[in-house]
Amino acid sequence: MTPTPTHPGPLAGVRILDMATVLAGPMGATLCGDQGAEVVKLELPSGADPLRTLEPVKDGVPLWWKVANRGKRGITLDVRKPAGRDLFLKMLPGFDVLVENFRSGTLDRWGLDIATLHAANPRLVVVRLTGFGQTGPYAKKPGFARIFEAMSGFTNLAGEEGGSPLHMNYPVGDVVGAAFCAFSIAAEVARLRADPDAQGCEVDLAATEALFRLLDALPVEHEQLGQARGHMGNRTSYAAPSNMYQSRDGVWFTAVASSPGTYSRLCEAVGHPEWITDPRFATNMARVQNMAELDGALGEWFGSKDFAEIHERLLEKEIAFTKVNSIADIEQDPHFQAREAIVRLPDPDYGSLPAPCIVPRVPGRTLPVPRTGPANGEHNAEVYGEFGLGEAELAKLREDGVI
Repeated sequence: MTPTPTHPGPLAGVRILDMATVLAGPMGATLCGDQGAEVVKLELPSGADPLRTLEPVKDGVPLWWKVANRGKRGITLDVRKPAGRDLFLKMLPGFDVLVENFRSGTLDRWGLDIATLHAANPRLVVVRLTGFGQTGPYAKKPGFARIFEAMSGFTNLAGEEGGSPLHMNYPVGDVVGAAFCAFSIAAEVARLRADPDAQGCEVDLAATEALFRLLDALPVEHEQLGQARGHMGNRTSYAAPSNMYQSRDGVWFTAVASSPGTYSRLCEAVGHPEWITDPRFATNMARVQNMAELDGALGEWFGSKDFAEIHERLLEKEIAFTKVNSIADIEQDPHFQAREAIVRLPDPDYGSLPAPCIVPRVPGRTLPVPRTGPANGEHNAEVYGEFGLGEAELAKLREDGVI
């Protein structure tokens, strides 16, 4: 491949071939692209990636696809065909990382087992992001974000007490898997950069385990205290007060005042300084044991005031709180605006499209805003040309349905 353009990001010079579908693996590669990695998105010639049909879609244009795959060049290739497999292996020495999310054993059936991949590029990092990992009795089961969330115990923590567990209206399991995917790539890149003789590896990343990894306290809590944490509505079983409240004028907001100093200031803010020394509420442990009574009293007070007054009082006393924002609220929020949390991605169809900014920020370093995700096979001629394929060869591959 030709040298990549200079990029100020810490992953500049890292080349990623993303052949994963839908969201978790592709978003992991996208996060690396935000930080300077060059990412080539590989799709089937049919453009059958399900993310191209998931809402939001406008006039047949896949908006989610565009923002989720931002900054990538796009090629098509059917690696199931012999010519496609050969071309795929020819390209591998030009990449540092391969991201895939097919069911365990799928690439092996296509003649692309890990030994074959490493024969083509011994330093290749192969990230295999699946629902349940490459081993174990569930390895070959199909999986979606909600399956990972429920199986990991994550979903059991959301929902009203005594009611049904609840899923979010967003694939949390996928985006958490994506974050661990990007972390895995960065960790392996650091290892390889430190040792020019280091060999590549196979990263076995299970999205269910990624979610479970976030739940640090659950195993020790169950073993040592015999407690199995479940859903408690908007309350928590470990700190109080910490809940969702509604003002008289119908504004929902969340507030947390579990530390001693914050709790004392909250009592003053709501006009009940006697709660500070009340034995039912004097310590966090006591407040957790009596949270229904405390939350009932707080909810009654908040429900008697408009949010403007609540906002003023809690702000004055430095209480951690916020209105529950919709995306419309976020767009108008002065803090999000000041930090330019929404950026405009250049787009050939719409001129530009809004998307979350690059995270994290490093003072003194300005990263370029990427363009939206590519059309199916948009960069075939450009990318394959870098591997020495001419128009006649590409025309034959198109005719055979390989690209």
